[in-house]
Amino acid sequence: MPRECHFTGVRTTFGNKIRTRGRAKYLGGVGTKITSCTRRTFKPNLQTVNALIDGAPKRIKVSTKAIRLGLVVKPPKRKFLRQHAEQA
Repeated sequence: MPRECHFTGVRTTFGNKIRTRGRAKYLGGVGTKITSCTRRTFKPNLQTVNALIDGAPKRIKVSTKAIRLGLVVKPPKRKFLRQHAEQA
């Protein structure tokens, strides 16, 4: 199962981590300079939930944004029947 949202398709993205040094111009310095630039990853906030997919409950990975938007339909709760209550 990939690290991807089932509904929105959000997945891990890549970017740069920029490290700076120096004093800002508005504080009286000559400005900040970039000293290093390394690759980094931005991982989405995915949750594994039980949801109804094509009428059947299934465990899927969903982003929290999809949960807040109401895209996830949870399966109904199970109703346990008591054996002795039916016999009486």
